Amino acid sequence: MYIRKLFIEVVVLSRTSPIGAFDSGVGGLSILSEIRRLLPVEDLIYVADSAHCPYGVKPIEDIRQRSLEVTDFLIGLGAKLIVVACNSACVAGLDQVRAKYRQIPIVGVEPAIKPAHNVTRNGKVGVLATNLTLNGERFSILVEKYATGVEVYTQPAPGLVEIVEAGAIETPETEKLLRKYLQPLLEKGIDTLVLGCTHYPFLRPVAQKICGPQVVILDTGLAVAKQTARILKLAELETNRTSAGTEMFYTTGEPNAVRSVISKLWGNSQVQVRKANV
Repeated sequence: MYIRKLFIEVVVLSRTSPIGAFDSGVGGLSILSEIRRLLPVEDLIYVADSAHCPYGVKPIEDIRQRSLEVTDFLIGLGAKLIVVACNSACVAGLDQVRAKYRQIPIVGVEPAIKPAHNVTRNGKVGVLATNLTLNGERFSILVEKYATGVEVYTQPAPGLVEIVEAGAIETPETEKLLRKYLQPLLEKGIDTLVLGCTHYPFLRPVAQKICGPQVVILDTGLAVAKQTARILKLAELETNRTSAGTEMFYTTGEPNAVRSVISKLWGNSQVQVRKANV
C-alpha cells in the first residue's frame, strides 16, 4: 500500500484502487476501451465533462482549470492513476496536472506522429485534429522530434467532436463532413492518417471507407493503454484481484442523455451514468 500526501490530505493508493480517466466528453472511451482490453481485472472510473464539451474551442485557461477540477474529482473517488484521455486537455493542462499531483501517476495522450513515421511508405502523413492540438507546442515538438524526412499535412476538423457526442457515427451528414476534411489530405497523397483527437477513432470505419484500404489509419488508444500498464507495474499498483474489473461512468452533463451515447460506444446497454458535480 502506498501513502501519498496531497496538500493537507493523505491519499491512500492501493492495488485495488481504480484507474481514473477523463475527457471533455465521450471521446476518451476510445482510450478506456483499450485499457479495458489490456487490463481486464482493473476497476475503471470515467468522467465525461459533457457540460463543458468541446474543449478544443475554449480558452486554454478554461481547459486547464477543468482538467484540474476533474482530476480532483477522480482522486476524491480514490483513483490510483489518472489518464488525461483528451488531446486538448493535454495541450492545455497536462503539465499543470502533473505539477499539482506529483506523487500520483498521470498518463497523457498525444497524436501518433512517431508510429506514423515508422508506418508511412511514401513519407506523406496526414493529421486530423482540433485547432488547439495542431497549434499547440506539444504538437510542434512531436513533429520536430519524430517526423524527420516525412511531410506532415494537418487538417483541423471542427464539428466532428459534436457528431461523436451525439452518437451520430455513421450518417450521410457525418460522411459528408468527414470527406470534406479528408479530401485535402488525400489530394496531398498521404498513405497514413493520424486521428489526433480521442473522439475520432469512433469515426474510423467512415474514414477508412473514404480513404480506401491503401491508407493506414492510426490512433493512440493501444499505446496509452500499454503506458498505463507499464506505469502501474513500475509503481507496484497493479491490482491483485483476479475477478473481472468494473466500470463507473460519470458526466457533468445530463446523465440520461450521455448514458445513451456511452451505451452505444461502450457496447453495453446496461451501463449506468452518474452525475458528477464538479
